[in-house]
Amino acid sequence: MRQVKQKYVSKTASQLKPSGIRKFFDLASQMDNVISLGVGEPDFVTPWNVCEAGYASLESGYTAYTANAGLMELREEISSYLSEQFSLSYSAQSEIVLTVGASQAIDLAFRAIIDPGDEVIIVEPGFVAYAPAVTLAGGVPVSLETSAEDEFKVTRDRLKKVITKRTKAILFCFPSNPTGATMSEEELKDITDLIEKHDLLVLSDEIYAELTYDQTHYSISRIEGMRERTILISGFSKAFAMTGWRLGYVTGPEEIIGAILKIHQYTMMCAPTIAQHGALEALRSGRADLDRMKRSYRQRRNYLVKAFNQMGLSCHMPGGAFYAFPSIQSTGMTSDEFAEKLLQEERVAVVPGHVFGAGGEGYIRCSYATSIESLQEAVKRIEQFVERHAEKA
Repeated sequence: MRQVKQKYVSKTASQLKPSGIRKFFDLASQMDNVISLGVGEPDFVTPWNVCEAGYASLESGYTAYTANAGLMELREEISSYLSEQFSLSYSAQSEIVLTVGASQAIDLAFRAIIDPGDEVIIVEPGFVAYAPAVTLAGGVPVSLETSAEDEFKVTRDRLKKVITKRTKAILFCFPSNPTGATMSEEELKDITDLIEKHDLLVLSDEIYAELTYDQTHYSISRIEGMRERTILISGFSKAFAMTGWRLGYVTGPEEIIGAILKIHQYTMMCAPTIAQHGALEALRSGRADLDRMKRSYRQRRNYLVKAFNQMGLSCHMPGGAFYAFPSIQSTGMTSDEFAEKLLQEERVAVVPGHVFGAGGEGYIRCSYATSIESLQEAVKRIEQFVERHAEKA
C-alpha cells in the first residue's frame, strides 16, 4: 500500500532531502537536559505592546482578509522604515507585498522569475531552504562556495567562476545565516559590475539587517544601477522576536512585484491580519526593544566567539545575525560526527555545517539566541567534549 501511495508523489518532491536543522532539533527534543544552540529563533518573547496590538486587532473585529498585498497602512510604514533606516525608496502602492514570513517571500520571488532550467547562484554556506526553493520553482541551484579565509564573503573571483549563459540570478543573505558574515558597501560594489555585465537579478535576503553589530548595514539595492535588478526580502521574525507571527515582506521593481503579487493572490490571499497589526505597532514603537535585544546578542556573540577560540575551535568574529560558525577540523571529526557525539555525550545541540551546503563541512552552526547562563553551561560542556576527544586522538 505504501508503494501505491508513494507513486503519486512527484519526482521533485521525492528527491528533496529533509532539513538537516530539523533532524537535530527533533532528536534533541526527545532528550533531557539538552542545551539547544540549534534553532535560529530569538529566546526573547514578542514585546508586550506588539502582543497588545494583536489582541486589539481581534477585539476590534479585524478577522477578515486584508488587501492581497497587505494593509496599506503597514506598507506605508514599511516604506518609511526602509527609507529612514537603510536609505531605500520603495512605493507602498506598487513595490511592497506582505508575505507569510520571509520564507514565502523567497518562494514567491523564485516562482516569479525562474523559467525551467534557469540557473540561480546560491551563496554557501547558506540557509538550507534556498536551494530547494530554486528546485521547486523549476530552476537549477548553483553553489558559490565561500570560505573562512574570505570571512565567508562573496569575492569577485569566486562569483566570476560560477556565472554561465544560463545564470538568471544570484541569492545571498547578509548578515548571513549560518556564518554571520556581512558585506560592506565597498565589498558589494566590487561585484556589482559583474552582476550588471551578465544582466543578473539579485535576491537579497536582509532578514538580519537590524542585527548588524560592528558597522551599519548596507543594502546592495542602494548601489547605482542595482535597485532595478534587486528583489529585497525581509520580515519581522528575527529583529522583533516575532517568529510565530509569520510575517515577512518583499520589495523590488514594480514589474517583478506585480508578478509576485499574482502568485500570492492565487496561493495565500494575504498575510495574517492580526500579525499585520502587530507589525504596525512594532515599527512604530518597537525601537527600544529591538535595541535592547541587539545589545544582548552582541554581548553573547563576544562571549561565545572568544570561548570557541580559547578552546581551540577557530571562529571568525561574525558581523551580524545570531550565529557563530566555529571550525571543528582540529578534532578530526566530520561535522555530523561532532554534532551527534556532542548531543549524545554532553547534551548540547548544534547544527553540522555541511547541511548549509558547499564550504560548510568542518564547521558547526551555534545559535547564541539563548541566555548567557545557558551559553556558559554549553561552553563548559563543549570544552569537556573537545578535551576528552583530544586525549583519545
